[in-house]
Amino acid sequence: MSENQPVRLVIAEDQPMIRKALAGLLELEPDLAVVATVGDGAEAIRAAQAYCPDVVLMDIKMPRVDGIKATRAILRDNPKIHVIVLTTFESDDLVFEAILAGAQAYLLKDAEESEILEAIRAAARGESRLSPRIAEKIIGEFRRVKGPERAAESIEEEPLTDREKAVLAGVAAGKGNREIAQTLKLAEGTVKNHVSTILAKLHLRSRTELAVKTLSGR
Repeated sequence: MSENQPVRLVIAEDQPMIRKALAGLLELEPDLAVVATVGDGAEAIRAAQAYCPDVVLMDIKMPRVDGIKATRAILRDNPKIHVIVLTTFESDDLVFEAILAGAQAYLLKDAEESEILEAIRAAARGESRLSPRIAEKIIGEFRRVKGPERAAESIEEEPLTDREKAVLAGVAAGKGNREIAQTLKLAEGTVKNHVSTILAKLHLRSRTELAVKTLSGR
């Protein structure tokens, strides 16, 4: 996505009123462009293939194909697309399945308008956002699954450089690339490259997984 072009969005939401309201809200933003709105996961997959959007705003509970299956299919076809889950559901199983399916962010529909807009812009930059209640669930589950035999492990034991550790600390604090770059007096592109290197070293797929692993290792 070019910096001079708007973020191209597909909205997947089975409730027509909510779908229309979301589209109206997002179209008011000059840096966002809604290229398609659809009512179920099957249509979301087709829209992603047809329009190749930057971001898909995805509900979970939808007819025919649900949002989690649609997320997997979309990212399998095009890993460069970023999926944001926006839903009323926050059960542990759905949250974990969505993140494992590759969702870049997980927001609840009671989120503030500014939170949704920031999540979209962050996702387009390759960054992750989670509603606070969702972040607590993920961190809690990670700690539970990690188990006592691995509790003493620390992410600092991984072969990261001092600069990478500084960038990692920023990610764990929930900062975006721009904010980390300002703090460390680096170019934003340099920070993005560091994050990619860290993900590769730790065999992780997203900033969300990276932040969760860092927090749970403390």
